[in-house]
Amino acid sequence: MLRVITTATALLCISQASFAQELTSEQRSACMGDYEKFCKGVTPGGGRIIACLAKESDKITPACKKVLAEAEKK
Repeated sequence: MLRVITTATALLCISQASFAQELTSEQRSACMGDYEKFCKGVTPGGGRIIACLAKESDKITPACKKVLAEAEKK
């Protein structure tokens, strides 16, 4: 059972890492200010930054909201 959980966790981390690599520099820069304002203390990896930005969705810029919406479609 532990092996199944470990494998699932590893796959989730890999998929999140590949998501970050798929973002264009324009998409990353669209959220950079929001990241620095709302999520600067969040450790990168495992989708934590995306989750933080999504949690603050009522405060982030429209450009970053668009990037997050596109990410959810993938």
